[in-house]
Amino acid sequence: MKRSTQVIGQSGVFLDALERASRAAGLDRPVLVIGERGTGKELVAERLHHLSPRWDQPMVTMNCAALPETLIEAELFGHEAGAFTGATKARVGRFEEADGGTLFLDELGTLSMGAQERLLRAVEYGEVTRIGASRPIRVDVRIVAATNEHLPDRVEAHTFRADLLDRLCFEVVTLPPLRARRSDIPVLADFFGRRMAAELGRDEWMGFTPEMQEAMREHRWPGNVRELRNVVERAVYRWERPGAIGAIEFDPFASPYRPAGSNGKRPEAAATPAASPTSASTPVPADGADEEVAACEVGPSDFKSRVALFERDLLTRSLAEHRFNQRATAEALGLSYDQLRHALRRHDLIGAVA
Repeated sequence: MKRSTQVIGQSGVFLDALERASRAAGLDRPVLVIGERGTGKELVAERLHHLSPRWDQPMVTMNCAALPETLIEAELFGHEAGAFTGATKARVGRFEEADGGTLFLDELGTLSMGAQERLLRAVEYGEVTRIGASRPIRVDVRIVAATNEHLPDRVEAHTFRADLLDRLCFEVVTLPPLRARRSDIPVLADFFGRRMAAELGRDEWMGFTPEMQEAMREHRWPGNVRELRNVVERAVYRWERPGAIGAIEFDPFASPYRPAGSNGKRPEAAATPAASPTSASTPVPADGADEEVAACEVGPSDFKSRVALFERDLLTRSLAEHRFNQRATAEALGLSYDQLRHALRRHDLIGAVA
């Protein structure tokens, strides 16, 4: 199956990491790919494989964190029939599947010490022994491993084998987080946005408004490129008005009805709204009482003007929250459709939803 995601970027730090990976690709040596979640470690591993002399041989991927400790060794090295309860027939492991090609070990830091010991022997001698077998099997495998941990610290904590790290770190490619490559944000947003618009069958792509572009540049992106892709694709499919996209939501869980946390309080993130057409970063209070206080702290001195300002702000944010669906907005505010339309006319907001 062809991967639809591509390695995209133009910032210097990102291109430096790609260049290091490309230079290491032609050498038949292990490579460690380090980076936060969502930085594209698997894409770089694929680049290492496809630029190597092994490009026409299999690339086998194993997520070390996706399996319980009791099954990891059987997955890596295979087993013979009857080796353990439930092993009704022999099964080759990932090393044998990758023979002649590349084995990509994702989340390497989650391997148990026992699995690390057997992995070390496989890397050192090019031999694996199936569980329940007495003879080793020769394999020709190039190891590429990825982790979001600083493995030297794990070695000092005695939770990762120093000799295994020594064997695997011939080359280390560290991918920068998205916040360190901000010039790539508009490039990536445009790529994901165009692709999503095409998937939805839209004839043209108008991009994002300058306010939304600025909001994306200022966001910290803890989930990196994967988070950016979700934010952009969500914004594209929700936006049903003509022109550039003027609303994005960084936290899809943000809601005034968000369940309370384990401490009985709503997390602060619940009070942070999506960027809207009227504001890319205006904070939304967590409950109605706080909203009223916030409205009263700013604005004209007379009571009626303050109430009008609060009502207009509430209407604007409710419309944005419900993607400018007037019936959904009216229901959320406890109004009839006609009452909502009357309120929108009173505050000159009809044009915002037309």
